[in-house]
Amino acid sequence: MNEQEFLSSYDKRAFDAPLVTVDAVLFTYHEGQLKVLLVKRSAHPEMGKWALPGGFVSETEDRSLEDTVVRKLREKTGVIPPYVEQLYTFGGRDRDKRGWSVTVCYTALIAHQVCESHIESVADARWIPFDRVGKLELAFDHEEIIRFAHERLVQKALYSIVPAYALPEKFTLPELQHVHEVIIGKPLQKKSFRRRIEQAELLVDTGEKRSETGRPATLYRMRDDSGSHTFVRNLEL
Repeated sequence: MNEQEFLSSYDKRAFDAPLVTVDAVLFTYHEGQLKVLLVKRSAHPEMGKWALPGGFVSETEDRSLEDTVVRKLREKTGVIPPYVEQLYTFGGRDRDKRGWSVTVCYTALIAHQVCESHIESVADARWIPFDRVGKLELAFDHEEIIRFAHERLVQKALYSIVPAYALPEKFTLPELQHVHEVIIGKPLQKKSFRRRIEQAELLVDTGEKRSETGRPATLYRMRDDSGSHTFVRNLEL
């Protein structure tokens, strides 16, 4: 038997296979808070509970797992993030009442302005403050997944400028510092934070200013390659 003959007679249903899904943990920064995107389940199991947007892989529609997560986000929330990053794979016999299941999780941090209009048009999707997650009864093991994603985000905030992706295209240094503080959960020293950012030359002065309390603040934008920069040392807390 050659390979072509083997494949033509192969029955993939002859073996046990777990349920395979994707889930997306999308974070944003809004109203001075870190928020996570959740949807309310409209079907069993776990009907009526808040959950991460996600769903089953489609063998006919999806060429990759990234295709699946983008398709499910579009269907359930109307949001198409500018990027998604694979987070972790969770699996087990007891995480889903329907049977042995595996979910491949993705995460992204996006600006609220990019997706605000889409979320407002979807009745069952909401940006929930991160500090409320523990007070909700979430479906499946989604609270564990969100906590895992948050820890990854905290680590990135300590060694990179990734939190800037949660801000509008133009932002001030105080806004950049505050989004770092919100993600990390601790205050940062103003002078050392600014020195760290300025020495790395990660931002471009737009030449514009915004009037805030006191004197007008300079507006900056990220350089094209700033998101991939990693600092030699983590932020000092």
